[in-house]
Amino acid sequence: MNPALKAALLVVTLGSQLVGLGCNSGGTEPELADPDVLYFPPAGGAWESVDPAAIGWNVGGLEAALQYAGEQRSSGVVVLHQGRIVAERYWEVPEMEGSVYDTLLTGMTADGRALEDVASVQKSVVSFLAGVGRGEGLVDFEAPVSQYLGTGWSQAQAQDEAAITVRHLLSMSSGLARDHAFEVPAGEKWMYNTNVYSQTVKVLEAASGLEVNEYTSQWLTSRIGMSESRWVDRPWADPDLAANTIGFETSALDLARFGILMLAEGHWRGTDVLGDPDYIAEAVSPSQGMNPAYGLLWWLNGWPNGVEREATIMIPSAPDDLYAAVGALGRKLYVVPSLNLVVTRLGDAPAPDFNDVFWSHLMVATGG
Repeated sequence: MNPALKAALLVVTLGSQLVGLGCNSGGTEPELADPDVLYFPPAGGAWESVDPAAIGWNVGGLEAALQYAGEQRSSGVVVLHQGRIVAERYWEVPEMEGSVYDTLLTGMTADGRALEDVASVQKSVVSFLAGVGRGEGLVDFEAPVSQYLGTGWSQAQAQDEAAITVRHLLSMSSGLARDHAFEVPAGEKWMYNTNVYSQTVKVLEAASGLEVNEYTSQWLTSRIGMSESRWVDRPWADPDLAANTIGFETSALDLARFGILMLAEGHWRGTDVLGDPDYIAEAVSPSQGMNPAYGLLWWLNGWPNGVEREATIMIPSAPDDLYAAVGALGRKLYVVPSLNLVVTRLGDAPAPDFNDVFWSHLMVATGG
């Protein structure tokens, strides 16, 4: 690990108890508003927190969840209830031979929190941006991708390519192989295909006339105070093997802001950021019948995974209405509308059963 990054992470680790349970991120404890009303943190300054005991949580269960996360190579966990910080904890991730975490650790915030390329978490961000594009009247989910990218963007024959719509990109049902070659007609097969998904970024660039960082800032990050989030180049990426040559860099706190926006169904402080009243329901509902656990670039709990994954519920210990943005190394944004809960976890790869164990502790904490 870069020595400067390691030193900064160590400072955060030593001070983690200061931002442990219900402590305020960014300054003096403010006077709390109604804890039952969704809170939107300001772009700068203090972010309201709430004492978990004051909202009826089991503090022991919450501490168990945080301790477990720290043991599982997490760099940061943020837990929000109604938008307020219930817990915020950071750790140094120990070096481990063969780990790719250092490749995806892109920097540090001014106060020493990790900035990470969150891998496929970006897909859910792009999904939201596609919703904004539709709300702006720039993108039609039912239109062929070739309407935006021109013909020849895939390796399929012209008639097969013309049948692939933007919705097929968002639902992983394009019918294309990972090298963009034709496999089956669009809509007839679900396959997790990052290479083909990446065309969605290009569709939004073509539709908006803006570069990806420009439309992301104008449509999302600058509107909700995600000042620690941007697209970054991936010099290590092989476009023939790995997908996107750009990654979405963010922090655990910034990603939590995005979770609040989803919880608020695209609204922020009285402003309709999304501009598309149908997007949220579509995005977090089964997008096709072949893998009902997949929405529009969002993973859905309470539904059996299909096709390439075992036909089991994603996180049995969590509420059925949980949905998640999921990236490599266990980086996640979880949203649970029934509990008014947003949770982010960044870091290196945890144990395979991390989700279920972590959420078992959280359910004890919330009493859910």
